[in-house]
Amino acid sequence: QFNVSIPLIQPEFSSLGFGIGNSESISLLLALRNAGIGTCNIAEVNGILPPECKAIRRVKGLAELKPGQVIHGVLAAMSDHEPNRLVSAAIGWAWTPDRIQHGYISKYLSAGQTGKKAGDCAEDSAATMLASTLGIKFNPETAWQAREEIYKAAGQNIRTSRVFRSQKCDKNGLWTTVVAAAVFMS
Repeated sequence: QFNVSIPLIQPEFSSLGFGIGNSESISLLLALRNAGIGTCNIAEVNGILPPECKAIRRVKGLAELKPGQVIHGVLAAMSDHEPNRLVSAAIGWAWTPDRIQHGYISKYLSAGQTGKKAGDCAEDSAATMLASTLGIKFNPETAWQAREEIYKAAGQNIRTSRVFRSQKCDKNGLWTTVVAAAVFMS
């Protein structure tokens, strides 16, 4: 028999960044640094928003980080080096207002789409996952606004949010990376 201590999930925050470098890995490290999480070790999780998890301001979350600390989170990172190509990374959340039910966090990456479009897709994906968990019947091909009305009619007030970052790639072909992250404090 194991005695396992599960750490309390502290609040989460989001952060965005971009980086340009002569390699994909350097541009990613610079993007993480620009987002304020580049000195931490990032353990990626699959996107379940724990019940009762509360959002905190980015500034407060970043102030609590220490170099070398292991942080858990959902990381969306998109890199390319085609001159002037638009790259986008987004994170979307969906939760119930009472926060008793777990929610979802989705990531979305794109090349050639605006950050707003990527954000809409990430938000829609998270809401779709939560609605299916709650047993709400819907057609996933239906536009988000129509599905939102179905959710409300089913008595489920699903809350959603999103963050996104987009950037045109360097005109000289250097690697450009954008990141969007949802970070859990534990």
